[in-house]
Amino acid sequence: MTAKYYAPHGGHPGQETLLTDRAVFTEAYAVLPRGTMRDIVTSFLPGWDGTRLWVLARPMTGFAETFSQYIMEVAPGGGSEHPETDPEAEGVLFVVEGRATLTVNGDMHEMTPGGYAYLPPSAHWTLRNAGDDALRFHWIRKAYEPVDGLDEPDPLVLNENDIAPTPMPGTDGKWATTRFVDPADLRHDMHVTVVTFEPGAVIPFLETHVMEHGLYVLEGKAAYRLNTDWVEVEAGDFMWLRAFCPQACYAGGPGRFRYLLYKDVNRHMALRPAAAARPAARRLRSAAE
Repeated sequence: MTAKYYAPHGGHPGQETLLTDRAVFTEAYAVLPRGTMRDIVTSFLPGWDGTRLWVLARPMTGFAETFSQYIMEVAPGGGSEHPETDPEAEGVLFVVEGRATLTVNGDMHEMTPGGYAYLPPSAHWTLRNAGDDALRFHWIRKAYEPVDGLDEPDPLVLNENDIAPTPMPGTDGKWATTRFVDPADLRHDMHVTVVTFEPGAVIPFLETHVMEHGLYVLEGKAAYRLNTDWVEVEAGDFMWLRAFCPQACYAGGPGRFRYLLYKDVNRHMALRPAAAARPAARRLRSAAE
């Protein structure tokens, strides 16, 4: 089945539009419906030309703690020769519309919808819109947490259409995850995957676990349980879930329900604020070099 990927195109609602929407921000979760992603809430970045973006998540008190997530919109010919300004940041790109030319450590890659790239902190990369239409992609960023004895992960450039989804046990393939990284590869401290539910599929229990979650709905609609509330979500909506926030899902159809999922993995639980732990991480990296 051909994958579908929803992307915002901006615009601005007219004065006749009702104010009522589904946006909610709580201590345990947040929902940013696709209707909130208008021209007026776009941002810009230094070093990027012909580009605007929607910021879906950023580290801040009471919200995302481990990651930031953008939807980038790059005009034809636009892009950046110096996209990342934080030398400790790793990144994942996921293309939803258009065509990108990504160069990583001198190697050029063409990325189309479904394209995925993992970029470790040491990667030297550039990106340009190689097509005639706007390029739209997700950019997820995290401060990489090095571990003594583990190498930094290698860059990866893949496409989800070339990867067979892994079905969840006992679901007959109705709930499956497309994985770009081997879960046993402990070099990685974050996973970005695509989760697919066929019509009628469910998460049949309240998941409550340590990972922080970012979920962007790529396709379809569903009823999603977030903490004590059931909310309706659809393609283009973004959900943030705090660690241990109970979650479940019912995909009622008529089509598939799919989302791009971020979560932090494979590291000890920090016992001090991240700012205090950062110098130690730098010392480990310097020793490895």
